[in-house]
Amino acid sequence: MKIAHLVPTLHPGGPEIGLVDLAAGVGGIGPERGFEMLVVALASTSDTTQVSALRRLGVPVAELGMGPWDPRAVLRTAALLRERDIDLVHTHLPPADVVGAAAAARNRIPAVSTLHKVDNEPADRGDRLKRSARILARQRFMSRTLAISRTQLQWYRGLAGPDPTVVLEPNGVIDPGPADPQVRARRRAALEVDDGDVVVLAAEPMRREGGHALLFDALEQLPDSVPIVVALAGDGPLRPWLEAQADASDELGSRVRFVHRAQAPAELLAAADLAVYAATTGALPTVLLRAMAAGLPVVATRVGGVPEIVTNGTGVLVPLSATALADALVRLADDDTARKAMGAAARARYLATYDATGWAARLHAVYADVLGDRAGEPT
Repeated sequence: MKIAHLVPTLHPGGPEIGLVDLAAGVGGIGPERGFEMLVVALASTSDTTQVSALRRLGVPVAELGMGPWDPRAVLRTAALLRERDIDLVHTHLPPADVVGAAAAARNRIPAVSTLHKVDNEPADRGDRLKRSARILARQRFMSRTLAISRTQLQWYRGLAGPDPTVVLEPNGVIDPGPADPQVRARRRAALEVDDGDVVVLAAEPMRREGGHALLFDALEQLPDSVPIVVALAGDGPLRPWLEAQADASDELGSRVRFVHRAQAPAELLAAADLAVYAATTGALPTVLLRAMAAGLPVVATRVGGVPEIVTNGTGVLVPLSATALADALVRLADDDTARKAMGAAARARYLATYDATGWAARLHAVYADVLGDRAGEPT
């Protein structure tokens, strides 16, 4: 089967980054349960990191160079789907949902969509109408809607009501394998940390909902004796503000290291002893799945679908409180035995539930089910 994944853009940092993991997972499950992927981005990006990664995995990529909500996008996408003989369209995020559903309808092929967010923000009447319109459109045009966490599934059902076409399908990530001691030593040296320092990786993109202000407040509460150094990765629009905050504070300046976004994620994970997630929302944060895959324990805020990932044995959940976050970081920084035990449990949980190969196999089953339904429809 040939599946086209449609996204607004392939710029790094968005939910679309998971397509690289999916492509790697497809390569690991064999032809009997695999599928051919085409990735279509409505807009083009100047940062080709994800494009290059997909192509190295043998996945063709098409960037249409369209602006947001360009009315020509449907016809361009439909033509490309016909040209590539696509069997099913899988869309990600609202602009791609709209274009993908219309293009699939023109070609008389089914469409599947993944929900990537939990939107619990207060909504006025206009927002509620838009939300209702999107729900009705999904029910009308999508053969399946995939929720990536139970929390997200319950949230969506609370808005849309019972709908058998909405199913739970968590994402997965690539297995980074065992950490290379030489890579770890080299990366830690680049971060300018001592052997006794506990390196905490914070990889959530630097956006308003990323919780970096909360993390900084927590770091300023740490006792001077606690040897915690935080590696901030992820980049984003708040980076200049965060850099200014760190420069203005002796405490933050001594503890925070800003990592260039081009740094290989596997190397950062190898250098870390612990991961932190201080965001205010998150359906199924990929950064947490990557930390688990690398065998890192996690300190995370109890938001969205995070409690489904981080259990008592794999990390520590805290409320949206700087003091609680600081206390949890101190507790794990002081207990190497607990960190190792939690890291091993996190790795085992990742292998059982969030490995990219298993994710690809489950998606194959979804696609086969949808195409089987379509084959049984009257013509």
